[in-house]
Amino acid sequence: MGEDDGEEKSQVRAWVAWLRAGGTPETTIALRRYYVRRLERDHRDVLALDADTLAAWLGANGWAPNTLKSARAALRSFYGWARHMGLREDSPAHLLPTVRVPRARPRPTPEAAYRAAQMQAGARERLAIDLAGRCGMRRGEIARVRVEDVEGDLAGRSLRVTGKGGHVRLVPLPHDLAETILEHGTGWVFPSPRGGHLTPHHLSKAVSRLLPDGVTMHSLRHRCATRAYAATRDLRAVQELLGHSRPETTATYVLAPDDAVRAAMSAAAA
Repeated sequence: MGEDDGEEKSQVRAWVAWLRAGGTPETTIALRRYYVRRLERDHRDVLALDADTLAAWLGANGWAPNTLKSARAALRSFYGWARHMGLREDSPAHLLPTVRVPRARPRPTPEAAYRAAQMQAGARERLAIDLAGRCGMRRGEIARVRVEDVEGDLAGRSLRVTGKGGHVRLVPLPHDLAETILEHGTGWVFPSPRGGHLTPHHLSKAVSRLLPDGVTMHSLRHRCATRAYAATRDLRAVQELLGHSRPETTATYVLAPDDAVRAAMSAAAA
């Protein structure tokens, strides 16, 4: 390893420490660091790159729009930090064009696949499936559930969940799920043999094995959102349940019921 490589790596470490000091979630830090380290592998002196070089690098990887958007955000964060710290006079990443991401179509887990997974799952996987499919929780939120997070409320029990950006919300629990969590006594509900809790990736793999090809654990959140909206027609309530900061995000999770779409057309055609 040359001296320059060590210097570049120390810059990335300093940037990561800066992100942590600002409370950036570890999942976000890991993703952003991945893209910057990948850039570092392709270009030794990343602090000397200009906007044209960054644009060419982004375009050469054949990434889908969502991936391009994540990579661009990572570069903007890194070069913005470098400018703030006086390592550069400008941020070439802030000259990169905005990435337009086509609106995603909701992809709820098919109901037959959901029921089959419940029947085939062991106790641990079944609880994870239900927390995602019935309560709309993210895989990372499920992996970090502790028995102590269950709280009583006026209508029953809820689960205190820390979501993206450190935002805390109370997720209402069905009675059977609350009892299942409390049966674990204390501590992590999804413990790891190595201590602590299972990683979100490990938990997701265990659940995805029970689902058809092409159906992911994340689609269980879409299932929850779709059924919740179909029952309430209240997008704001579904937004709170899923822990989204914007209703526009929630809308991408909700597959509008066919009867509602047809009713909308009939009302307009009348």
